[in-house]
Amino acid sequence: MWVDPDTPETRYVWETSRGESWHLVMSDEFNIPGRSFRPGDDHMWTSIEKPDGVNDAMEVYAHNKTTTACDANDICSFQIEMEDSVTQIPVWNSFLATPGFENVTFFYRGGMIQSWNKFCMQGGMIEVRAQLPAALSEPSGNPDILLGPNARAQSLRYYPTWPGIWMMGNLGRAIFSGSTNRMWPFSYDACDPDTFKPSNQRINACDKNPGSGMNPRQGRGAPEIDIVEGGGTSISSSIQVGPGMPLDFRVVTPVNENALCIYSSSCATLGANVPGIPESVYLGERGHQSWYQSLRYAANNVCQQNVSEMQDYTTVETALNTGVEDNVCSITTCPASLDINSDLDFMNAETDDRWGINTNGTCFATRNSYMGEYICSPGNPEPRCKPLDDAPILPQDESTFAFQMDALSANWPVHMAAYTDFLEYQVEWVAGPNGYVRWMLSGDPLYEIPAETITNPPQGGSVENPPKIMIEEPLYLIFNVAMSSKWGAQPPNPKNPCRGDGTDPVANAICDSFPMYLKIDYVRVYQDLSPGSIMSVGCDPKTHPTRQWILDHLDEYEDEENKLVEVRGKAFCRTDADCTVQTAHSRHRNLSNTRSSIVMTGRCVNQRCVCLSDTWAGPRCIAPRTLNAVSFGPPIVLAACIGSLLLVLGIASSCAICFMRTKDAKAVEAERKVKQQQHQQYELLRRQSSQHLQSAWSSE
Repeated sequence: MWVDPDTPETRYVWETSRGESWHLVMSDEFNIPGRSFRPGDDHMWTSIEKPDGVNDAMEVYAHNKTTTACDANDICSFQIEMEDSVTQIPVWNSFLATPGFENVTFFYRGGMIQSWNKFCMQGGMIEVRAQLPAALSEPSGNPDILLGPNARAQSLRYYPTWPGIWMMGNLGRAIFSGSTNRMWPFSYDACDPDTFKPSNQRINACDKNPGSGMNPRQGRGAPEIDIVEGGGTSISSSIQVGPGMPLDFRVVTPVNENALCIYSSSCATLGANVPGIPESVYLGERGHQSWYQSLRYAANNVCQQNVSEMQDYTTVETALNTGVEDNVCSITTCPASLDINSDLDFMNAETDDRWGINTNGTCFATRNSYMGEYICSPGNPEPRCKPLDDAPILPQDESTFAFQMDALSANWPVHMAAYTDFLEYQVEWVAGPNGYVRWMLSGDPLYEIPAETITNPPQGGSVENPPKIMIEEPLYLIFNVAMSSKWGAQPPNPKNPCRGDGTDPVANAICDSFPMYLKIDYVRVYQDLSPGSIMSVGCDPKTHPTRQWILDHLDEYEDEENKLVEVRGKAFCRTDADCTVQTAHSRHRNLSNTRSSIVMTGRCVNQRCVCLSDTWAGPRCIAPRTLNAVSFGPPIVLAACIGSLLLVLGIASSCAICFMRTKDAKAVEAERKVKQQQHQQYELLRRQSSQHLQSAWSSE
């Protein structure tokens, strides 16, 4: 249903890090220039027209900053343009002494697209081939350009943007705070009031009747997986989950010094730089492990080698076994990850390389010093909530919240090709107690979070450390470029116009390099389609419904510029066969020869699917349309008909293949490919039909 016909058949299968074969279930090659992503214009993506309200953002998102284009080398891509442009907009601020609108000046205009409530997935491999924005022109004066594609990006000022390629649970819509409050980034399904206050989680496991189509006693949320976040000299890859660890399991808080010292490992407070060292501060005083255990870090070996960073496993192991009493890490006392609790085992049976050890002296992923935040409702008197100037203490009610969220994040240094060329960024995500999230660059691992890391956190403190579940919510995809005055990559003159007073020639040269572009050549998603797999595609699965909740709280998910618009058809196509239930069986046949066996549900018009009646919906017009706003599936008769039709089509396809058999070797090979693709596509349709049928029974 979601596969772009332009995706080469040679890319229909992905072999995972565990040796399994997963099959293509979604792709967008972005090969058609001039696409619009405004609400209602695209089958998969929706652009945003809205000021950014997180991370001290300095930009507004605009529809016209997102499109597709082809360059002089005939590489077509999705593009987000970031320009320096001053805009003043009235923005609602709940944290004012008297909540209301205030005029806010934004100094940049960028773009964001989301597949929210259109394409979602539960598990799989996501591959995005992208080129990150930077000041690269000769007049910019960027000294890194002359060092070559494998050289490390070093000159931070020339990478001022904050690009993002990420995913979030469908119950929260990115930058719509009404939808994300008490929803982001929960991945928690326990009812234990002594461990975590249930009211902090909007849909919690203690609620036997949450309403709006939610399953009783099931904790829900909108967790986050960041494939690529940020720019500059390092990229961040992370998951963000909640509830976070209590203070007794976190890194020591700096005392009587600037809290930002944690980002440079310059804190004087013992234990404030690295969780776990000095050992006497952590195990000696606390008596238990702190932070997340057994995270796996690896190297970007494409990056240029620095022999001074090469490590020896035996040296590091000896130091760890002895106990590190320094307040900072060194190359001989800590893993290259700067995480003394990380996994140091062999990466696989075929190599001597170990997780966490920089054997080659290349760019190595390290623990991100940003570990999460304490999130509070406006006016919350809770001691850990940041006080607001002149803001009154508000009365406590059911909407009041205060909780810790955690970011399990790695920063990995990038080489210049990330900015001058396209690189393949990949994530494997498997839900369940034996699952994992693994980040890769062109197939080579960078960072991995085993499920047990979050499902079995350290215990033994004065309070219980809440176990989370490995992320299993239906997640959607987001591409954006932001400008932040808070994070490492910042524009010239943060919180002011780009050129400031115009006296800094370097700042002027960087500002002259705008607009800058995030370019995405393609996005592809693969899933395990074998029997027993728990992976699926869809934003409203029966195990984790979202549709009715969104409809019942629609004002939290949309505004006047960003309406939820149903899109029927509009998937890219080559022939009518791409826009009908027959798609999986007729794509490699002459449609005119089998006209009598086809029930046409859509046609291909100007390379876009157009549904032929109101009965059919979905991007390829092969999904029965929900007939009213509150139902959870199609009528039972229609769902049953779909199942029967798929069976008939399967039989008809098999008969046609038998009829087409010849002794010619090319014909035999063509038949094999037909069977392979038929099996993959039929399995997808079978699953979808089964889900429709189950939903129909539940709604009758």
